[in-house]
Amino acid sequence: MAEKDYYKILGVERSASDEEIKKAYRKLAMKYHPDHTKGDKDAEETFKQISEAYAVLSDKKKRRQYDTFGSAGFQQRFSQEDIFRGFDLSDVLREFGFGGSGAFSGKRGGSRFSSGSPFGAQQQAQMKGSDLVYELPLSVQDVATGASKVVNFQHKGRTERLTVKIPKGMVTGKKLRITGKGEPSPYGGVPGDLFIQAKVMADPVFQLDGYDVYVNRDVKLSEAILGTTLTIPTLDGIELNMKIPPGTRHKTKMRIPERGLPKMQGTDRGDLFVQIHVDIPKDLTSEQRALIEEIAKTGL
Repeated sequence: MAEKDYYKILGVERSASDEEIKKAYRKLAMKYHPDHTKGDKDAEETFKQISEAYAVLSDKKKRRQYDTFGSAGFQQRFSQEDIFRGFDLSDVLREFGFGGSGAFSGKRGGSRFSSGSPFGAQQQAQMKGSDLVYELPLSVQDVATGASKVVNFQHKGRTERLTVKIPKGMVTGKKLRITGKGEPSPYGGVPGDLFIQAKVMADPVFQLDGYDVYVNRDVKLSEAILGTTLTIPTLDGIELNMKIPPGTRHKTKMRIPERGLPKMQGTDRGDLFVQIHVDIPKDLTSEQRALIEEIAKTGL
């Protein structure tokens, strides 16, 4: 959920007095009220944002909650409906000397806006509720094979339980949209959506880079020099034998194509990379040291 800096929206400092907040809102309302902007959608959106900011900052309790918990914490505790509860824009505009019906007074006559709401019936119906984002922790295996997960989230003031089918390849940052499970519209429009956003947890064996998978394997110094064969785990549960050629250097990466994560769209997969770590011993036995010294005499 995008954070909203209500102070920045109104162009005031966090220490602003109630009178300064009221003055800032009045100035912006005169500029962006849709009766003055002739159908400018950007201006209407700005008017909605400044009205929401004023609804919060002009209310001592809501402002205190916003200052205490910050934007993200406040939005988790207050829905759009909560924000505008007890806030009558018609009364606010009337206080500022605008038309009593919630419109600006003057030559325009009638208003497109209904009493008791910042927006008219048509705008209300079109105003969608806020979207919610639920970060869902997933294991590497969940992403590799797909999974069903039970999600508990707050919706319309109560906890809802939802079973979500996680497709293969849903790596960190990928989202699923659940239509209509977001915040209700404060003006009777359609509710927002719920987005399930993946966050793949760290795994002791497999490390991810997008759809590519990395596995670290240790080899002894003698194995790196002479070559060896390693057993490599895969996401499919199948172990592969990989030949390590003589003279393999520390941190060499070896690629096994199409053994990484499946992609959400299509049949492509990432690759599996095996990164070789050559173990250089710190302590040698007397026998090992003698042998290394003999080898050193050969110029190796």
